[in-house]
Amino acid sequence: MAPTAERKTASAATARHHQRVLDDLARLDSPDDDRATRGLLASVDARRVLGPLGNAVWDLDDYAFVDAPDAHESPGTVNPSLWRQARLNGRAGLFEVTSGVYQVRGLDIANVTFIAGDTGWVVIDPLTCSETAAAARALVDAHLGTRPVRAVVYTHSHVDHYGGVLGVVDQAAIDAGEVPVIAPAGFLAAAAGEQVVAGNAMVRRASYMYGALLARDARGHVDTGLGRGLPMLGTSVLVAPTREIVETGEMVVIDGVRLVFHLTPGTEAPAEMNIALPDRRAFCVAENCTANQHNLYTLRGAPVRDALAWSKYIDEVLEQFSEDCDVLFASHHWPRFGHDDVVDYLASQRDAYRFVHDQTMRLANHGYTMDEIAERLALPSALGDEFFNRGYYGTISHNAKAVYQRYLGWFDANPAHLQPHPPVESARRYVEYMGGAEAILARAARSMDEGDYRWVAEVLGHVVFAEPENEAARLAQADALEQLGYQAESGPWRDFYLSGAMELRANGTPLKGLARRGVAPGIARALTPELLFDLLGVRLDGERAARDSVCVSVTFRELGEQWCVTLARGVLHARRGECVTTPAASITTALGVFADFASGATSLAALAERGALEVDGDPSALGAWDALLDDFDLGFEIVLP
Repeated sequence: MAPTAERKTASAATARHHQRVLDDLARLDSPDDDRATRGLLASVDARRVLGPLGNAVWDLDDYAFVDAPDAHESPGTVNPSLWRQARLNGRAGLFEVTSGVYQVRGLDIANVTFIAGDTGWVVIDPLTCSETAAAARALVDAHLGTRPVRAVVYTHSHVDHYGGVLGVVDQAAIDAGEVPVIAPAGFLAAAAGEQVVAGNAMVRRASYMYGALLARDARGHVDTGLGRGLPMLGTSVLVAPTREIVETGEMVVIDGVRLVFHLTPGTEAPAEMNIALPDRRAFCVAENCTANQHNLYTLRGAPVRDALAWSKYIDEVLEQFSEDCDVLFASHHWPRFGHDDVVDYLASQRDAYRFVHDQTMRLANHGYTMDEIAERLALPSALGDEFFNRGYYGTISHNAKAVYQRYLGWFDANPAHLQPHPPVESARRYVEYMGGAEAILARAARSMDEGDYRWVAEVLGHVVFAEPENEAARLAQADALEQLGYQAESGPWRDFYLSGAMELRANGTPLKGLARRGVAPGIARALTPELLFDLLGVRLDGERAARDSVCVSVTFRELGEQWCVTLARGVLHARRGECVTTPAASITTALGVFADFASGATSLAALAERGALEVDGDPSALGAWDALLDDFDLGFEIVLP
């Protein structure tokens, strides 16, 4: 039967795969359901959180197919182990972690924590967007009473832990110094850095990683493993911290709450910290320990994380903080209760990251390549039998590759791999060598019947890139990717496979042609001048800019700073201070106004027309600069050339 564009059910090979998973799960036991429901004070009343456009930013009812009381058994199209994790992640509501410490879970991919002080709240990690954060605060207010927020703490530099800050506190209170915003050293540069340099590519890849365009059902997006999913089209901002923590052991007292900080840079995020609450015998482990194996390399794209440092920082928690800890909670998932459970959990996660690091490099030193190591490495049963070490988010496969990449890079030293042809040229040659598309499709059909979906996806990928108009190849590759998605234990792997299948069947993405210039204005307005100029450097079309030379002076009123910007030889440079040569134009404006320009929300010429900036000199220089900046297509192709 010829492939069709409809979504398919699970194949016989996938059913056999799932039975093996069920047999494996049957020998394991875990009280995670008790942990995930312990301390529940109130369920979520407003299950649908609306955004600025009236859209559903978050809708718990989207996951009713997972959460239904009679949905204990996984459907054939979902890995039973991922299904188990998804049901646990569905425990949504207001929870008491320990006396005076509360979490709202299940209203975002992350958790927000409220610590009761003498008169108000210390809030840890205010979620992804202001809408979900406000809904969480409303739940707290309704059941614990309305109290002011006295401080906000960001544990690390990922948007799901800071983007919703204005949902729990007003900007005016921060600006007035009434509410400190505390973060680890290097937070602002780390939070902005990813979005400045690779923002458009990361957002596009994240649409695959989090299944943003997939249906919420048993043949689509089910769970990320780390949490339900990302809020959609909410209002995220980057509010700069007013205080940075610069060393481990630093203590801050806010509204009677003692916070002792443990810095862990280069672990799950470039800037990250844990928090001890000694008066509550509780410890916040940020995102350094969660109820799954985390990513050493995130599939949306980011610098590789340091598995060795990660393991050692967890060991520091054991050494320096665990003796005074009876409750361990995190920015995702559910807490661990009881001293022994806390220590066992920390030690096992520490050892899991150390095992992946050490054994990857042991095999690399034997001469094994990245792909060979990823194929053979597995956690020993003493680690792998723990549900919190399973690959619901990160996996042994791509984490081992991350360790290899960190030390040895992309090149495996085989000269045949030093300069391969780019995908389309390589695909054309492969298809010709293999006897043409028709012959490949016939062989692929036999491999599909045998359940060899990995090979079918790889081989037909060549046909699709060589002949993107070949509908039979696209649909057949989609069927292979779909079965791989159904089999995946990792939420991101599932979403990648199924998103690829969806776009192959549609011959493209609905995101195609959706312009994304730089970064969102709500993020850009928190950037320093240097980071804004870095963003403009990435947006500069170097080929066109190589033909021109422009020098512009930019003065930021509120900073009293002058910057000299030169565009020459296809490169943008910005230096603080006066220009050595006379600039073609001098601009005076506010930093926030310039941020709107750098983000792509407006142009210099438009700002000049409405008087948002003062121009001295040749105004045509502004138009020349505007003309050299790129807009990006958010819907660039991934599974198609």
